[in-house]
Amino acid sequence: MTVMAARAVQQMSVEEFERLAKLVERESDTVRLEFINGRIGFKGMPDGDHAEIIRWLQKRCMQARPDMWLYAGGELGLAIETYRNGRAKPDAVLAPESTFAGQGDWADPARVLMAVEVTSYDRDTDRRDRKEKPAAYAATGIPVYLLIDRDHCTITVHSDPTPDGYGYLQVADFGKKVTVPDPVGIELDTEELKNYVR
Repeated sequence: MTVMAARAVQQMSVEEFERLAKLVERESDTVRLEFINGRIGFKGMPDGDHAEIIRWLQKRCMQARPDMWLYAGGELGLAIETYRNGRAKPDAVLAPESTFAGQGDWADPARVLMAVEVTSYDRDTDRRDRKEKPAAYAATGIPVYLLIDRDHCTITVHSDPTPDGYGYLQVADFGKKVTVPDPVGIELDTEELKNYVR
């Protein structure tokens, strides 16, 4: 990327990003775009193990929280960060049913209880899922961020959001039980996750 192109990307407005993301997603079924910290990120399409992890979580959420729905698949876009200047495509979000009706491509996250990311085997995972996403989701006020980390075989629960990040982290190895605090309020037995890592 040339210096001029890099500057153009850094100065891109949210509106310009939204137009670009719509065009890319219409033309490509292999990539999704995000806009976090004023920077465009590329998110590849999930593999089979990724899909199984989301299925595993969806089943547990349905059992423990039948009053909620785990919207999955990464198709739902959220307006995130301070003043909603970012755009993210979480792998899943837990929210009351019908939360996103009529909201368009980039929904208001006000009723989201939990954002979920499952790491991908790409070079941007560390920056995107372990650093930028928790900071952005916390600044947005999403109560819980759940990171299912296939590289480290851990599940990390981020809670107690502040404008500067999450105030509480709980990390557990796959195979352990982990409690996701209120307002989600569920316990997850992560033994099955061992089946979905390389």
